[in-house]
Amino acid sequence: MPAPVLLLDGASMWFRSYFGVPSSITSPDGRPVNAVRGFIDALAAVITQQRPARLVVCLDLDWRPQFRVDLIPSYKTHRVAEPEPAGEPDIEEVPDDLTPQIDMIIELLDAFGIPTAGADGFEADDVLGTLAARERIDPVVVVSGDRDLLQVVSDDPVPVRVLYLGRGLAKATLFGPAEVAEHYGVPRERAGPAYAELALLRGDPSDGLPGVPGIGEKTAATLLAQHGSLERILAAARDPKSKMAKGLRAKLLGATDYIEAASTVVRVATDAPVRLSTPSDALPLAAAHPRRTAKLATELGVGSPIARLQKALDALPG
Repeated sequence: MPAPVLLLDGASMWFRSYFGVPSSITSPDGRPVNAVRGFIDALAAVITQQRPARLVVCLDLDWRPQFRVDLIPSYKTHRVAEPEPAGEPDIEEVPDDLTPQIDMIIELLDAFGIPTAGADGFEADDVLGTLAARERIDPVVVVSGDRDLLQVVSDDPVPVRVLYLGRGLAKATLFGPAEVAEHYGVPRERAGPAYAELALLRGDPSDGLPGVPGIGEKTAATLLAQHGSLERILAAARDPKSKMAKGLRAKLLGATDYIEAASTVVRVATDAPVRLSTPSDALPLAAAHPRRTAKLATELGVGSPIARLQKALDALPG
């Protein structure tokens, strides 16, 4: 098997590092660096496990894109720190100690020469989805703790898998179409798109998506297994001759406006205007700027994680 391209959900990984590593971990000058240390160690561990030749850390340049809010106003509303004046961007509620650490992580990645990618007006999910959809050469492994990304699994034109970090990196689960189909009861032949439709129907409180009232995950999965797709489910709901239960039919037809709007909101974009921070997504086998990397490692007190990252890189084929 060729070496995979790793697409890392940056925000998902550093949030998990922040909450998974004790806040007592600080730099020599007293600044919290628990998220920095945890992120670099997680990066080293996933490189050791997956042995990639290419790697991109994907960023949220807009965590709550306006095109999604316009369609579903409740989208991520509960994550907004404070209501903003009209025309001003929403600010995501992020722990005070984490915000400066994100800048530290980005600076370290830049010094090391590890590619990052973002797209103006789009979330990291859309960056991950776009890069996965573009790939035509190597297998893809998306690394994230966000179940929304399960919709990108595919076998064609290249294998796309999701390393799901829901229970942490040590217990991470690798999902492909077969695993998504088995775990969620959706059709195997279109497991990725069907997972997005499952999420649309059942809703997602963590994203402020209400779902279709009265339809939970089990009912949504049953409908998809029976009909194959959301389009066919709605066709059956509209067909008076179909065998769909009257109550279920009423729930679906009563939510057509939501379903139409949520179709765009739930699905990750595959055509976002992604920009990479480096000319290539090749994973560097050593720091691009060794002096700058060493200086940052010393200042932040993360020399040991950086050494572990280098050890993981040293074990890769040259």
